[in-house]
Amino acid sequence: MTMETETNTGGWQLNTQRRWLAESVELLSSMRFAISLLTLISIASVIGTVLKQGEPMTNYVNQFGPFWFALFGKLHLYNVYSAWWFMVIMGFLVISTSLCLIRNTPKMLRDMRSWRDNVREQSLRNFPHRCEWQESTSREVLVAQTIARIGHHGYRAKVVEKEGATLIAARKGTSNKWGYIFAHASIVIICIGGLLDSDLPIRVQKMLFDKTPFAGNGLIAEIPATHRLGAGNPSFRGNTMIPEGGASSTAIIPQQDGVLIQDLPFSIQLSRFIIEYYSTGMPKLFVSEVSVTDHETGKRFPATIKVNQPLIYRGIAIYQSSFEDGGSHLQVRAFPMRGSSEKAFELKGEVGGATPLDKRAGGDYTIEWSGFRPFNVENLAHQGQDVRAVNPAQGFNQRFSASLDRHLGSAAKMADVREFKNVGPSVQYKLRDRNGQAREYHNYMQPVEVDGAYVFLAGMRESPAEPFRFLRIPADDNDSVEEWMRLRAALMTPTMREQAAAAYARRALPDVRSGSHGLREQLQASALRGLTIFAGDGDSAGYLAVSQFLERIPAAEQEKAADIFMKILNGSLWDLWQLARQKDGLPAMPIDERHGRFLQLSANAYSDAFFYGSPVYLQLQGFEEVKASVFQITRSPGKNIVYLGCLLLTLGVFSMFYIRERRMWIWIRAAGEHQSHALMAMSTQRQTLDFEKEFAVLQTQLQQPPAS
Repeated sequence: MTMETETNTGGWQLNTQRRWLAESVELLSSMRFAISLLTLISIASVIGTVLKQGEPMTNYVNQFGPFWFALFGKLHLYNVYSAWWFMVIMGFLVISTSLCLIRNTPKMLRDMRSWRDNVREQSLRNFPHRCEWQESTSREVLVAQTIARIGHHGYRAKVVEKEGATLIAARKGTSNKWGYIFAHASIVIICIGGLLDSDLPIRVQKMLFDKTPFAGNGLIAEIPATHRLGAGNPSFRGNTMIPEGGASSTAIIPQQDGVLIQDLPFSIQLSRFIIEYYSTGMPKLFVSEVSVTDHETGKRFPATIKVNQPLIYRGIAIYQSSFEDGGSHLQVRAFPMRGSSEKAFELKGEVGGATPLDKRAGGDYTIEWSGFRPFNVENLAHQGQDVRAVNPAQGFNQRFSASLDRHLGSAAKMADVREFKNVGPSVQYKLRDRNGQAREYHNYMQPVEVDGAYVFLAGMRESPAEPFRFLRIPADDNDSVEEWMRLRAALMTPTMREQAAAAYARRALPDVRSGSHGLREQLQASALRGLTIFAGDGDSAGYLAVSQFLERIPAAEQEKAADIFMKILNGSLWDLWQLARQKDGLPAMPIDERHGRFLQLSANAYSDAFFYGSPVYLQLQGFEEVKASVFQITRSPGKNIVYLGCLLLTLGVFSMFYIRERRMWIWIRAAGEHQSHALMAMSTQRQTLDFEKEFAVLQTQLQQPPAS
């Protein structure tokens, strides 16, 4: 009794396990499960399309803030297509579709081969598409005649003798079931190809071989093996930058917390980089002439790599991705932007390197040379407010904006015009202080015409997520910044301000009676005060300091006071400029509209320079350009698999939509001497107008008497 109970219990558990397995397979291979997976993949794809993938983490912090950045990071939304949950969804889709194929393909293949000849006459009368007729001929003759007629329409037929009658079972278009098989198989094949070309192989190597990203600095050749992937890595996508004359045998694979070094089975040497430009200065064509050396055989051969014309060698494709600076040599002149010194000094730098800033700059800084461009195509017009000033409106009270706007050239309004011009070479660098804080600068070598005047553009931004804002230093008669630097230094010198205020008072009141010297002294004091306020005290300078001063005046008198203040300031600035030139042994400038415009732009630039945030202005004097080519290097074995899947998907879709399965049964029996009775029925998977038309044609043609 106990043994029988144990046997029954074991059998019940086995049946339960089998039932649970069958239900699991049923769920995994069901249409609702596959549609749910496809919905999740679609949602993930939308996220991956809307949210830029693979950007530097600092960009995401600036865009979303610390809280959302951390949350999105935990969900792996910055690399959706390589996230573990996306891989799991893709894996389940492969399993679901494969199970569906395994379950249904044998049935479909059997159905394609089946004639369905186990029907009876009565069952054919229940078909909605049927017809009956009599023929004055024998059954054998009618069978042969009918087979010939339906064969003319592309039907294959099988004759079966049944109960004193003949059944003709015919079929056409049964190959449309291959469409379902191809379409489902293509999903599996495409997913497998996509997984092969994803970072799944790299993830496997991380888990099994303890490969970790490298987050430090150093020579690539000295990076340990734990951060390197072997040349036999089945799938990867990386980049390498090679300067002219240089070579590389590795690719860099970016990771979220560093990079992996992918070793290549060959070396690439860049012999020459060719770039052609349009007349506007935009790149038209760039080509790399390289030499490839195989590490195993020592074989060396030249090759040319163009955009959309990659070099493919040993299953690895080398694409022309872009171009960069390969370490150009720069000659720069540094002008002090703080204090009363105007003496410039020379600097040299190399793109990609760093140069300690001379102590004469007034602080402990390091210049990190990040880029050089021999051509710059810029849109010098902008909709609405000009954004090229470092701070076009800050510090101006709205109550004075109307009266002071004419004094602010750096905040002038511009027409809605698009005007692209090549503005020549430029240098880009970061200025880092001893605390590690840095600002990025982008200075143009040549003066650019903006608003009818030639200025030197000096860009600044505090983070890579911001656009550059430009300080505009006016070019003097010699197309240099020396006059502006001379005026800036004089404005920062108290004794020069005192002399300029006195000179302005004498020039404004040349004929003063002996008893009216106090009026000239008052004007001199006002001029000195205006120059001192404009020069700044460390907390504010320029028009910002002027605005703060005017705000202390009663509201009813502010507009009048602002107009008088600006007239005195402009006049005393002219005398300050002439005294600075006289000090350096230069003749006075003639008073004309051109030099008046220069002085106004100089005042605007000095005001904006308070926000420039640099102890020096670096002006590019000369350069020796070194070009570098950026290649994308990929090994994608899944590419051909995906192509095969796309081909099968195309064949499957066309088969399902354009091949219609039709079945026909014709029951023929003798109805007397030399008389036969025929019953024809048809069916199809989709009731369409074409099927109705085909049934009507066959019905008519099958009932026609044979030709005599």
